[in-house]
Amino acid sequence: MKVLKVLVAGDRGYIGAVLVPLLRSSGHAVDGLDLDLYQGCDLGPMPAHIGPRRPQDIRDAEPGELTGYDAVICLAALSNDPLGDLNPTATYSVNLEGTLQLARAAKQAGVQRFLFASSCSLYGAAGSAAVAEDADLLPVTPYGEAKIAAERELSLLADASFSPTYLRNATAYGASPRLRLDIVVNNLTAVAMTTGEVRLQSDGSPWRPLVHIEDISRAFLAVLTAPRELIHDEAFNVGRPTDNVQIRDIAELVREAVAGSRISFADGAGPDLRNYRVDFSKLTDTFPDLKLAWSVSQGIDELAAAYADYGLTYDDFVSSRFVRLRRIRELLAAGVVDEMLRRQSDSQVAVPASGIARGAR
Repeated sequence: MKVLKVLVAGDRGYIGAVLVPLLRSSGHAVDGLDLDLYQGCDLGPMPAHIGPRRPQDIRDAEPGELTGYDAVICLAALSNDPLGDLNPTATYSVNLEGTLQLARAAKQAGVQRFLFASSCSLYGAAGSAAVAEDADLLPVTPYGEAKIAAERELSLLADASFSPTYLRNATAYGASPRLRLDIVVNNLTAVAMTTGEVRLQSDGSPWRPLVHIEDISRAFLAVLTAPRELIHDEAFNVGRPTDNVQIRDIAELVREAVAGSRISFADGAGPDLRNYRVDFSKLTDTFPDLKLAWSVSQGIDELAAAYADYGLTYDDFVSSRFVRLRRIRELLAAGVVDEMLRRQSDSQVAVPASGIARGAR
């Protein structure tokens, strides 16, 4: 196997904290680039690769910084719909302009591969029929719109020396040292563990495709090392067909996993505009040896065990520690970032006090 030198933008995020150790354990040389807005927002110890480093914005990437890399993996983004809605202009600045600045710098530096973390959310309101990569794109949020625009602009950069690939990840879930509780499986499991209720914000009818972050990481590794002709300027939906589920099905799995919990509905809970199922056959046909290993029920069990091991409390659940929108609002209020989410200082806002242990699981 050829050892690749890889730069991961967003290495200190939810997926990056899992992907980078996987890449390194597979023999590759990996460096990171991250604005590090979520320093200290951790569930247990961070991987060894996370150490002191000057925060860096992908919007400021320069070719000289990327010379010598075989590939760039771009995970860096404002990472969900509510955060994208907070300031759509900032969302486009980071998720579109930042991605393109990084890609153009990579191309000028002679980097041959650019793996972009896109999203199945760009299918948006597709409904209950499973959609493949050639389906109409129907985003319902600035986050989804920016992902579509980034894919289209990256495609214009594709040529004989620069191969972008678009991994349209299903809705992620699973335990990570840099945990997020603003995604559905992680959220429902945490609220059940800390309140005894599996509380739904919608009527439970919308469809969602789900995928564990370790399986996302395996897909990135497969694309990273695949023959160029398989992945050049191609999009791949990342997930498993069996994990297209309705929100109420997730709630039932959580109720079964968390003893004594019950399902409840928030006031005014109704249908969600985001409603889509996804066809993953292109990924499985192109990479027959890629085995996505996690089922949703296994992921819920993993999360419940992690929450128990680290003593996750209700105060943790409602704090800014694991919810990206709340954390960004803290940083804005403290003047650490401006309205375009550019850092104004290297200072940090202390995360809320927590009973979460720092020992290994």
